[in-house]
Amino acid sequence: MRLDAHGISVDAPRGWEVRITRRAPEGHEPGSHRRPVLHAATVPLPAVRGDFGGGVTGTLTGGDVFVSLFEQDPAAARTALFADEGFPVPALADFSPNRLQRSIPGQSGAQWFFHVGDRAFSLYVVLGSHARRAELLGVLVPLLGSVQLPGGPP
Repeated sequence: MRLDAHGISVDAPRGWEVRITRRAPEGHEPGSHRRPVLHAATVPLPAVRGDFGGGVTGTLTGGDVFVSLFEQDPAAARTALFADEGFPVPALADFSPNRLQRSIPGQSGAQWFFHVGDRAFSLYVVLGSHARRAELLGVLVPLLGSVQLPGGPP
């Protein structure tokens, strides 16, 4: 099933739940924007969840995956942190238990910062099992390979 919202498109493979929403505004000052976020998981996504999978990653079993792709302020696209251009292609060596936002025994994670045109993004992935990361990378790749991010504003 193809989802298109807020300047992000993705094909949801069988067995994945995917939602594209807008994050809460960053502060109350004028110019604060509700930035797009894509959450995807091989487990049900709760209605309320954190940017990095709070409320989701604790429910992952050894065969599950969680993905968070969120857009940052456009000015970030011109910073050193977001210097990598184009959507990342995860490799097995990218994943480590030490790269989790919140350490959960047995899990593995990775995070990338990049830009597409004038848009800056962070991609965060949690694998339910570090020991099964090669298998889970095979589950992850079809989802990530289908993501499209046009370079202009959402």
